[in-house]
Amino acid sequence: MRTVLVIDDNPAVGTALDVLFGLRDIRTLVAISPDEGLAMLAKEDIDLVVQDMNFSSDTTSGEEGIELYRAIRRDYSDLPIILLTAWTRLETAVELIKAGAGDYISKPWDDNKLLATVENLLELSEATREVTRFRDERRRRRKQLDDKFDLRGIVFCSSAMERVVELACQVARADVSVLITGPNGAGKERIAEIVQANSTRANGPFLTVNCGALPSELIEAELFGADPGAYTGAPNRAREGRFEAADGGTLFLDEIGNLPLAGQMKLLRVLETGQFERLGSSKTRQVAVRVISATNSDLAAKIRDGSFREDLYYRLNVIELRLPALSERTDDILPLAEHFLQGRATLDSGARSALSAHAWPGNVRELKNAIDRASLLCSDGIITTRDLALGPARFSGGRMAPESEPDKGMIEAALLRARGVISQAASDLGLSRQALYRRMEKMGIES
Repeated sequence: MRTVLVIDDNPAVGTALDVLFGLRDIRTLVAISPDEGLAMLAKEDIDLVVQDMNFSSDTTSGEEGIELYRAIRRDYSDLPIILLTAWTRLETAVELIKAGAGDYISKPWDDNKLLATVENLLELSEATREVTRFRDERRRRRKQLDDKFDLRGIVFCSSAMERVVELACQVARADVSVLITGPNGAGKERIAEIVQANSTRANGPFLTVNCGALPSELIEAELFGADPGAYTGAPNRAREGRFEAADGGTLFLDEIGNLPLAGQMKLLRVLETGQFERLGSSKTRQVAVRVISATNSDLAAKIRDGSFREDLYYRLNVIELRLPALSERTDDILPLAEHFLQGRATLDSGARSALSAHAWPGNVRELKNAIDRASLLCSDGIITTRDLALGPARFSGGRMAPESEPDKGMIEAALLRARGVISQAASDLGLSRQALYRRMEKMGIES
């Protein structure tokens, strides 16, 4: 049951509010002094406090109420508090409202307005606690991951990224091929490092080949090696390929979608048998290499147009890890920015808002570039919006661009803001939120 603590030195006030709140199935606890109220807070699960501002006879300054308010705030920062008094100066109440108090109501109070305010603050408190529980649970799971696995220093706060990292750690020891998909600059190589670091091959070599950075005629030599004179311009000595160098470890093939068909056929054979031949050689070599591949391409479309082998796709894609774009995990933006700054500068509030609102088409790579540039251009070690020089924001007219998808943290923040606005409107009208919704529906106003 929802519980309200009333702290007032007049027992009649506690009795009246107990009766009033009981009409809404709200449990009421009453304390007649600040010390008694703080003691109840320490042992009871309180959802809202209604506190008087004066407790000593012939006192109207409100100093006692201010002290009580600050004492509650110190230990219960998210607990909603309603100030209830007949004598305190309005300026004092306004200052406490600015400091985070839920509302200020004068004695004698209006029952309907007080009930509406209490209902709205209880709903807002419930939503805030749910967000807090979610974040605490997320921090707990992150600590469990940190304690159990080697995360290679990866920085993330979003649920979307947590799922990818957790799955990467789970499949690491399975020694099967892993395909990492996602846009350029999102951090696919870092995920590959996490898979390798937590695998049975963690002590073996970890080599990377960017299949999109080499000419097609050199990719096979890079992967499988070549004997002297195997191709035009080849050196007069044997060349060891990456598969040989990675024997007993892990080979990360980035941009696997750019591998030519001839190389795809050889790669399929290595994945099936562990065997291959160098270019220009008939000697079969045997290796034990785990392959992790990555691409930003639509491999299904490449299979349809004949530029990628379907049988190779299924060999590579035993486990797929889809890495979301930075625009899909906005909770990661500011932690990553702080990580890239490394204490060289600080972000002002405008810069933080601009970072959160930007679309980041270049993902984490673009964010790092923007932070590095801004840290060099800023004055007095403070980065402003001007220093960032970002392009158009993700938001336009209060709506999100179609290509971006809100994560849970963004949705929660938006809902909390919306609930706050609705709650205030209902309170001003002396209605509960449900009653306000009904009125809006009757008047044809969308909620």
